[in-house]
Amino acid sequence: MSSRKIIHIDADCFYAAIEVRDDPRLHGRAVAVGGSAERRGVIATCNYEARSWGVHSAMPTARALKLCPDLVVLKPRMDVYREASRHIHNILHDYTDCIEPLSLDEAFLDVSDCTLCSGSGTLIAKEIRSRVWQELRLVVSAGVAPNKFLAKIASDWRKPDGLFVITPDDVDDFVLGLPVTKLHGVGKVTAAKLARMGIHDCAQLREHSLLSLTQAFGAFGERLWSLARGIDDRPVQSDSRRQSISVERTFDRDLPDLATCLAELPTLLEALTRRQARLDADYRPDKPFVKVKFHDFTQTTIEQAGAPIELNSYQLLLSAAFMRGNKPVRLLGVGVRLHDLQQQDAVQLDLFDP
Repeated sequence: MSSRKIIHIDADCFYAAIEVRDDPRLHGRAVAVGGSAERRGVIATCNYEARSWGVHSAMPTARALKLCPDLVVLKPRMDVYREASRHIHNILHDYTDCIEPLSLDEAFLDVSDCTLCSGSGTLIAKEIRSRVWQELRLVVSAGVAPNKFLAKIASDWRKPDGLFVITPDDVDDFVLGLPVTKLHGVGKVTAAKLARMGIHDCAQLREHSLLSLTQAFGAFGERLWSLARGIDDRPVQSDSRRQSISVERTFDRDLPDLATCLAELPTLLEALTRRQARLDADYRPDKPFVKVKFHDFTQTTIEQAGAPIELNSYQLLLSAAFMRGNKPVRLLGVGVRLHDLQQQDAVQLDLFDP
């Protein structure tokens, strides 16, 4: 069986890069896209000039301006970003229809069956990067590898404006030196637990058996065992179906108590209802959920299967979520998990069709 050829494409500083492209006066300056400091906004993205000052995405804008007083903070222009994203995806579709969008500026491609560029994943990635620059004056980094896990790591390896290739023969040596923090699904909690076990890189992770890892990490232990060997069989999902729909709001001033939070629910639910009305008939509302971000940026999400999608359900969920922190609230979100009827029909066809 021939090895797969997976490309991960990631536009560098996408929103900020578009702003600099469209306004040459910003060239060479520290630029960020996000909310205003006066309205307690956060940075959505920033360019490398801003990052050199310590600014990063999800940072409060007020904090970013303290670190970099000359930072230019611009409001998002989502219509412009979406149009650029559509243009990039049109380029990608010239090489394969097996594309898994992760966001406006990021996607996986499976080019295993592509005959263009002599069937070379490396040459395809080079050509895509060149075309995006020529047609949009935007820079994309790319990673080429036999699977999604490695392709995503590769795209980040030589940023900005980088291309990195991991061939099937390179996989073992490359993975051995990887820190476990680079593994897909390993966050701060799992990394800390691995560190307590004396595991800091994949070479050390390979010293532990599949049994010991599943005992320590449950089902994720098997995933760790596979990733430490460069194994990732996940397909590129060309039909990404929506799993949930939600609305959220960051408040100008912290909500001090539960009663104040509950008073905001009707407005949020009205917005959720409007958004839900735009869904196509393939989706059925399943589980309600709420998200609470406290003033110290800790957050929690809680949902309940079988609960009706109505105000009372959200009031109960919000009350339970608030009590997890019991402190002033910066952001509230409400949403609903979705049941995909189209996917259900596909499963039934698989089961009953010869």
